[in-house]
Amino acid sequence: MNLRFGSALSSVLPGPLAAATGQRTVSVVRLQGVIAANSGPVPRAVINITAVEDALRRAFTADRVDAVALMINSPGGSATQSALVADRIRGLAEEHEVPVLAFCEDVAASGGYWLACAADEIYAHPTSLVGSIGVVSGGFGLTGLIERYGIERRLHTAGQNKARLDPFQPEKAEDVEWLLGMQGELHQMFIDWVRSRRGDALPADDGLFTGEVWTGKKAKELGLIDDLGTAREVLARRFPGAEPVTVEPRRPLLARLGIGGVLAPLGGAGSTGLGVADPIGSALEWVEHRSLWSRFGL
Repeated sequence: MNLRFGSALSSVLPGPLAAATGQRTVSVVRLQGVIAANSGPVPRAVINITAVEDALRRAFTADRVDAVALMINSPGGSATQSALVADRIRGLAEEHEVPVLAFCEDVAASGGYWLACAADEIYAHPTSLVGSIGVVSGGFGLTGLIERYGIERRLHTAGQNKARLDPFQPEKAEDVEWLLGMQGELHQMFIDWVRSRRGDALPADDGLFTGEVWTGKKAKELGLIDDLGTAREVLARRFPGAEPVTVEPRRPLLARLGIGGVLAPLGGAGSTGLGVADPIGSALEWVEHRSLWSRFGL
């Protein structure tokens, strides 16, 4: 059997034809990019429930499917979108009684590892970066900058906490305390999710949840993954009679014609409100996404 992965997966036997020939299959779904609610400045470079819903549904409902393989390459991002996608994976897996295998590629960190934990088994390459079980938020303080240029900040709110951590106002100790409390809640949810999925494979040492990231080799020693290996070798061993079939989300007609990205939805993220993409907003978003990858040297 000729197993092909990476970019070659798109040329593997299509699902309907596989069903017609009686070929057993493994649905392969790529989860690659920053995890964020909006579409991002680069098409198809963001993971969220809207972007992956169609691919996940078709992966689990394919004819003669033996398993679903998740190819994960993500530095993390939105906690909510991570949870929504992971919950959807578990729901489909249980509904259709299909096992799920996750394969960590360059990085499965933070929200990327949250997604990996939705699988029944997690694999990684020895050089993969895995973990980062923590919560981070960042921003800029611009009070000195606006004062230097004689700019006056005018902000009016109804509700004393409506403008917490406004970057144009001095940071307040009580606001930082509130933020740290919120991060602590999210961190505990992350820890509970990992423990519920990894169970007895994890040691009792709480050093796992400091936000540290490890190589795949070390992650196996710590119980964060089940074994080392590539999708090619693991799937060939586990499902020798099945052909891997890439399942991608159906894209709108304009996107398939290469027209997408010129116009943004009215009033949407990265939009001026006139239907024309906001280049400044897109540039800032690109910088934010790039910074997430750069934390792992990628």
